[in-house]
Formats: sequence, C-alpha cells, structure tokens
Amino acid sequence: MKTKLEKVLAPFDHYVLEYDEWFDRYPHVFRSEVEALREKLPFGESRGIEIGLGTGRFSRELGMKEGIEPAFQMRRMAVDRGIEVMDAVAERLPYKDLQKDFVLMASCISYFYNMHKAFLEAFRVLKPGGVLIIGFIEKDSPIGKTYEKRRSESTFYRQAEFYRITRVVAELKRTGFKFFEFSQTLFGGLDEIHEFQPAKPGFGDGSFVVVKATKKNRLR
Repeated sequence: MKTKLEKVLAPFDHYVLEYDEWFDRYPHVFRSEVEALREKLPFGESRGIEIGLGTGRFSRELGMKEGIEPAFQMRRMAVDRGIEVMDAVAERLPYKDLQKDFVLMASCISYFYNMHKAFLEAFRVLKPGGVLIIGFIEKDSPIGKTYEKRRSESTFYRQAEFYRITRVVAELKRTGFKFFEFSQTLFGGLDEIHEFQPAKPGFGDGSFVVVKATKKNRLR
C-alpha cells in the first residue's frame, strides 16, 4: 500500500511533462504569479531557498539557485534548468538552523502532509529577521472553487488540500511568524486571463494570494 507521500508524488513523476506544459499553456497566469512573488522577495545579496520547487519554473524566473523537491522526475528537470535541488520534504529540511534570509513556497502548500511542521522547519532555517513568502490558490477564490469542484477528476489536484487565507495565517502565527504582508493576483478564471495582471494589496478578490511573514529579530 502506498503512503500518503507516495500518492502525492506519483502524478508528478508519471506526468511531469504534462505538469510542465501547463506553464506554457497559461503564460499570463504564470507571469502574474511570478511577479507577485518577486515583489515580496528581499532585495540585495540575500540567500534563499524554494520549497517544493517542482521543475524549477519559479526558481529560474526569480533567479533562485537552490531548494528541495521530493519528486524524482521533477528534480531532474529542475537540475537541467540550473537549479541545485536536494531530495527532501518541507517537513524535514536538509539545512542547518539560522542559515537563510528567505524561504519561498510557491504553489506547494496544498501538497504538504503537515503544513504546521513545514512552517516550523522554515522558521528554523531562517535567520532572525528572515522572511517566508508563500504563494497559493485560495480555497474560496474563483479558481480555488473550480479546482475543488474538479479535484476528484484531476491528475494533479486529487491529493491536494486547498486552504483559506485564515487557516494559513493562523498556522503562521502559531509557528511564531510576525509582520504579515498580503497581495493578490489572478482576477477571473484561468481561461479568462489573457494578459499580465499586476498584483494588488490585500486578499479576497484575486485567486492567487501571496503572504510574506517575518521571523522576528530577537533584538526588536
């Protein structure tokens, strides 16, 4: 019998090309998500990692060089895109304490087997003052409702769990993160987005929500 993790990973290993082609099929959706995330990344020579980086699409666009991905075939594609990838899960990161300036989670929290443990691990590896940036499809948004409705028929969303913004923020606070910033993009259904959509502050209208949370500096 397959474990929950094996069930989650199987589609991404068996249908990796179909997964990767999605980004080419929805270029304006992808660019809107990328730029919304970019706005929240720290400036300057900061050291960051991406968690669950898939085939490396977001990392490559954002100029990131390393991270983790548990699906073998996706790791291979990410490596071909110049990303240094380790085989690991979000709930057990292969990094030492207090090492990173930021951690990025782009469209991956729906596949964690324990979101709280994943946030604890991000908190652990971040330096004081470091930030966690999360981008995800909000459960109650137009796209989120479509994904939920079609989940049982979907290759990639069958094992996914979609979250409301309130749940994500509650888990972040429980972990110890502070100073939240929010932005949103993807206004309308996937097939209705025919141009780049700049991110707007807040949440509640756009389907793709970005949350930036800070690990409080001990001296502040």
